[in-house]
Amino acid sequence: MSSNPSFVLRKPLDLVFEDRPDPKIQDPHSVKVAVKKTGVCGSDVHYYLHGGIGDFIVKAPMVLGHESAGEVVEVGPEVKDLKVGDRVALEPGVPSRLSQEYKEGRYNLCPCMVFAATPPYDGTLCRHYIIPEDFCVKLPDHVSLEEGALVEPLSVAVHCNKLAKTTAQDVVIVFGAGPVGLLAVGVANAFGSSTIVCVDLVPEKLELAKKFGATHTFVPTKGDSPNESADKIRALIKGAGLSDSPNVALECTGAEPSIQTAVSVLATSGRLVQVGMGKDDVNFPITKCIVKEITVLGSFRYCHGDYPLAVQLVASGKIDVKKLVTNRFTFKEAEQAYKTAAEGKAIKIIIDGPEEE
Repeated sequence: MSSNPSFVLRKPLDLVFEDRPDPKIQDPHSVKVAVKKTGVCGSDVHYYLHGGIGDFIVKAPMVLGHESAGEVVEVGPEVKDLKVGDRVALEPGVPSRLSQEYKEGRYNLCPCMVFAATPPYDGTLCRHYIIPEDFCVKLPDHVSLEEGALVEPLSVAVHCNKLAKTTAQDVVIVFGAGPVGLLAVGVANAFGSSTIVCVDLVPEKLELAKKFGATHTFVPTKGDSPNESADKIRALIKGAGLSDSPNVALECTGAEPSIQTAVSVLATSGRLVQVGMGKDDVNFPITKCIVKEITVLGSFRYCHGDYPLAVQLVASGKIDVKKLVTNRFTFKEAEQAYKTAAEGKAIKIIIDGPEEE
């Protein structure tokens, strides 16, 4: 069989290159994609360092990667909307077509989801990857494959803003200036919000948040309580928007103090969307949540329409995802890419796919 070079995690801190058999199209509605660009995600790094996330444990060698774009090199006999040579962004989670969640239009919650680089399923850091055609989104000619790979984290930001129902009338606060937080700022800006606060401990990241549309930035003071931080945020934005308190909070850190501050700073009837994952259990200010009638929603990955909208936001120039990229590596340098990501010094790392033979 022709080869399919793949970058594999065998166990924590144990990365290897494997030459696996080239995959074959089994489903007539699927396509084979030559993967050209892949972003390094925080979840991949967590698997690399710890071997698991919650109930998802690496028990067998697993190909890493799920933020990818590439070129179609083969199509199944029933494929109608794609052809060889098309450039596509890959939506890496495919649900069961039989699940109730899929039928209800909430396929991201499907319990039988096959998600790339989530145990026990292999990811996209390989030469060729098989995927159903309806989980590929064609890229316009002027959108690069690198931008196509970054559609994955952008779709997470689209999904949480859609859940928050972000509009031009909303004052939005985003906790965390990592890739998803920065893109959440960008999507809130694209959805029309004129007042967007971004909160992070690292001033350099907040400078980047301004480039994505943050109108205000805030660095919490060590030792301040959530209430004290909330008061300082209100003072920071006083008179800037329709309200001196944000009415939408997008929490992208999972850190307990940030969650508590989000509830404290929100206006009455505010909406809190929890995006970041942290400890399984946190101390939550439930009384404030009740007396202010705050709506709290979880946000998990992305769902119907999020990937195409993300591509549109990139294609229209409303969000420049290239600003996220701080490091680029060849496929042969993939191990160094993961080590760099684990050091926490990069915002977003892109790895080239293995070249065709």
